Amino acid sequence: MRPAQAEFFRRTGMLAAGFLLATMAQGQSALPAPDTIRSVATVGGAVISQEELDARIQPELQQLRNQEYEIRRQALDELIEEKLLEAEARLRGVTPEELLQREVTSKVPEITDAEVEAFYNGQKDRINRPLEEIKEQIRQLLRQSREQQYRQAFLDSLRERASISIRLEAPRVAVAPDPNRMRGPANAPVQIVEFSDFQCPFCQKAYPVVRGLLEKYGEKVMLSYRDFPLRNLHGQAQMAAEASRCAGEQGKFWEYHNSLFETPNQLGKEELLLHAATVGVDTEQFRSCLESGRYADAVERDVEAGRQAGVTGTPAFFINGILLSGAQPASVFERTIDAELAAQAAAPPAER
Repeated sequence: MRPAQAEFFRRTGMLAAGFLLATMAQGQSALPAPDTIRSVATVGGAVISQEELDARIQPELQQLRNQEYEIRRQALDELIEEKLLEAEARLRGVTPEELLQREVTSKVPEITDAEVEAFYNGQKDRINRPLEEIKEQIRQLLRQSREQQYRQAFLDSLRERASISIRLEAPRVAVAPDPNRMRGPANAPVQIVEFSDFQCPFCQKAYPVVRGLLEKYGEKVMLSYRDFPLRNLHGQAQMAAEASRCAGEQGKFWEYHNSLFETPNQLGKEELLLHAATVGVDTEQFRSCLESGRYADAVERDVEAGRQAGVTGTPAFFINGILLSGAQPASVFERTIDAELAAQAAAPPAER
């Protein structure tokens, strides 16, 4: 096992589960014929089947499949980078280490005292030690961070010039969009279903990224919003989710959605009413809807659908069924979207 993989499993505590998943890899998505259903237990003559067991732990199994893919993808990226470095080094007649020294290490500018002081001032409440005691440690930390940035930029430049074909397939989950909360054509080649929380800071960070993607890809992408309020962390998220649906009753879901994300952390009841007035809904009708709580069950159905698909936090995006978790940069979304568009363009007409 690669050190990075071992560290991942150590952090998540999923080493044993990951091994179990590997043994289940073949045929995990196909249900057996009735006469081949496997029994895993009997209780007083009643059979408990493998399928019944898997249905009970479907969310956990899906999380493991996603984790297994992420480990494989991380290792694959490392291998690709190693091959690119080796090929470039051979071309220049040097070793990979010499190449990195020449193109990365030697080009990293020295960290100035002003940069060290600025970092310290931003973190001194947490550091709680005099600057002079840790000045060189901070300088080394900043240099390592900058060197990693330069290294990644150099590797990215090698990727751009190389011919790379990745055939590692990500696990896909069938996640239905909500037809009442969709942007873009329903038959767009790339379907994105987002599970989000209006009080989540990472969802707020992802909001402009997603808007940029919609502008860039236009009719090629459809986005559907679904609720996943993290109620144990965000006490106002449930009401905000219900409020957005009340705005949707008056055809203003997306305007309300945008207002909540563009003016974050204004999610008290009166603030939700103010958002409604701002986007032009009938506030009395909106208030009546919100106070009735009639969308509580609908929000819960979204949460359950997310859990079944393997969602554990927000934001979570399913791009044609491929999970992309967290507030990722636009480049990460674009890599998946571009790959989906390319695959569809290359497929025979009957398979599109």
